[in-house]
Amino acid sequence: MTRFLVVLDADSTLIRNEVIELIADEAGRGAEVAAATEAAMRGEVDFAASLRSRVAALRGVPVSAFARVLERIEPTPGVTDLIDAVHERGGTVGVVSGGFHEVLDVIAPRLGVDVWRANRLAVADEALSGEVEGDIVDAAAKASWLRTWAAERDASVTIAIGDGANDLQMMSAATLGLAFNAKPKVRADADLVVGPVDLSAVIPLLPRA
Repeated sequence: MTRFLVVLDADSTLIRNEVIELIADEAGRGAEVAAATEAAMRGEVDFAASLRSRVAALRGVPVSAFARVLERIEPTPGVTDLIDAVHERGGTVGVVSGGFHEVLDVIAPRLGVDVWRANRLAVADEALSGEVEGDIVDAAAKASWLRTWAAERDASVTIAIGDGANDLQMMSAATLGLAFNAKPKVRADADLVVGPVDLSAVIPLLPRA
């Protein structure tokens, strides 16, 4: 049996949403943050610097707002079909995200994801402080987690699926890098482009059990 690992980005890949935009809506700054997110995903600005700036716009959002954010999350069509197919063939599913553990820690296990990593938002007095805790999960970190998980599982085949410029290093590090619902730069640099916004389209590309 081929040991393999499939690693997905979260925002606009595992789920339809950009979580930081949903949180920004709670602060009345959704449009502003959405524009900055789009520029970061196109690779026009440094991801880490952009994320810190966007997270600063979230300062003061109460922790209780995450319940409303979670209600708005939409899993991408076909995601559970893909995850089930990976597991049926003996593979592992990972998610590595420039988004946030506060949402991923709920969504990932619900969808059947095996391992995941994301950024964590700092909190003070039951509200977001406008800062990120610890090191930022950027493009290099995404590639590093893919390699780490593959080594831990002795996976000889790795598949990376993403949509933004910060996914390119991860996609390059994988055996197969798939552009999904992706920005033009990502589509140009990927090994393959998945056309429909339906993750079940990836199933035929999985190694056979």
